[in-house]
Amino acid sequence: MKVGDAIAEIMKREGIEVLTGYPVNHMIEHCAAIDIRPVMVRQERIGLHMADAISRVTSARKLGAFCMQHGPGAENAYGGVAQCFGESVPVLVLPMGYPRRIAHVPPNYNSTVQMKGIAKSTEAVMSAAEVPNIMRRAFARLRNGRGGPVIVEIPTDMFQEEMPENWSYTPVLTVRSAPDPADVKRAAEMLVNAKRPVIYAGTGIHWAQAWPQLRELAELLAAPVTTSLGGKSSFPEDHALALGSGGLAMPHPVRKFLDDADVVFGVGCSFTETNFGIKMPVGPKYIHATLDPDHLDKDIRCDIGLLGDAQLVLQALLDELRGHIRTPRPHAPVQAAIEALRTPWLAKWAEKRDSNDAPLNPYRVLRDLWRTVDPDQTIITHDAGSPRDQLSPFWISRTPLSYLGWGKTTQLGYGLGLAMGAKLAAPDKLCINVWGDAAIGFTGMDFETAVRERIPILSILLNNFSMAIELKIMALSTEKYRTTDISGNYADMAKAFGGYGERVLTPDQIIPAIERGIAQTRNGVPALLEFITSKETQVSRF
Repeated sequence: MKVGDAIAEIMKREGIEVLTGYPVNHMIEHCAAIDIRPVMVRQERIGLHMADAISRVTSARKLGAFCMQHGPGAENAYGGVAQCFGESVPVLVLPMGYPRRIAHVPPNYNSTVQMKGIAKSTEAVMSAAEVPNIMRRAFARLRNGRGGPVIVEIPTDMFQEEMPENWSYTPVLTVRSAPDPADVKRAAEMLVNAKRPVIYAGTGIHWAQAWPQLRELAELLAAPVTTSLGGKSSFPEDHALALGSGGLAMPHPVRKFLDDADVVFGVGCSFTETNFGIKMPVGPKYIHATLDPDHLDKDIRCDIGLLGDAQLVLQALLDELRGHIRTPRPHAPVQAAIEALRTPWLAKWAEKRDSNDAPLNPYRVLRDLWRTVDPDQTIITHDAGSPRDQLSPFWISRTPLSYLGWGKTTQLGYGLGLAMGAKLAAPDKLCINVWGDAAIGFTGMDFETAVRERIPILSILLNNFSMAIELKIMALSTEKYRTTDISGNYADMAKAFGGYGERVLTPDQIIPAIERGIAQTRNGVPALLEFITSKETQVSRF
């Protein structure tokens, strides 16, 4: 057996079903030979985004994998790998490498060297006999601890090397860790004695599938819950104790309850300081539950640290708290306080969300989108910039992993690949990406990939012919040189690629167009709906 065949066989034993990529990389053929589906993209970054979503939507029970050519292919892929690293997403990345004799000779791009700063680990295949060990280390890192991309570079002269006749491979273990019982006891006592506790849930809730435990803890304590963008949908946002998610934009209750809290319990989160996350207040005590010890005291000083899998952390806390709280505390006072903030906040935004203007207000488009789809059978993701900030505060996610949020690094065009990968992982769901006319300029060609690879997503494009959020900071250059202007008819582009495209100009056509787009996806056709919108720049910031 050749090295390429052995690597493909190991991938299959580890449960990988899809390999996204771009040629030339011989793993495409080796994987196709044993029915791992290869999906070819138009640019490397999209392939990584698709693999990213496969891991996200399955809580890494199935892993995404991506391969690319050596040299320019690996160079082009760097941004996608960095996005996975920033969001802690486990993805197997298989770059081809230069022949071993010149792998470290400049200017040849060496992925094991150049990607070391944006990967959980990097390793090159230099010996056929070592393939099982190299792949075992890769999958062990993918399946254990905090997620991240793992790079296994395969030099071009390794694929046809012969494997030892007696080689073997057994899928790796997945293990979980739990916190020190003494720390759990201290955390439980702090939460019991807190007057105004708030729970801040991150993406780790999704990876651990700790949704029931999170809900049970919140209900036991009558503690309001907010989430990071990555943690959005880990707690039902129609629940009496839900504050909503927070990023650069957020619902009013999120900011008010955090600022008034005496204890903030962050679980499955890193508390990373970012312009696209919630700024944590200075006053409260902090309990930080994380899988990664490097996160403790990184950006927020914590009073108690709980190291371990989010589900095991929450379960340990629940077991300890039951000795202090016999029955769930009443929710009504907290619910009333939340509604006292949410109701006037929504009223303030009603003018935009109910707008009958043309060009369309993007808030009206997104309001009608939520009302038209079945949110519980939908997976939606935003893009960077205005689509993220206009969607996340108002979209009510009620079921786990129905919203793929992100925000530590914010590459334009990320959402399209996420939606396509989500559809591959969850074909029965309606998978939607919401983006703007800036983002489509980065990755729009890959709508053709959705058509060609039969991935029927619904793409919602908000087109205001402008980089609207840059208007204030680029006023002079815009006036003199029109630097923020963008143009294009993207519905026609979708049609040219063989998909369904429709341009929507008036409010009365928003819902009918969405219904037509959904119908197309049910028939197996990707649909792109281009809504001509105003240059709306106001977001819900506090």
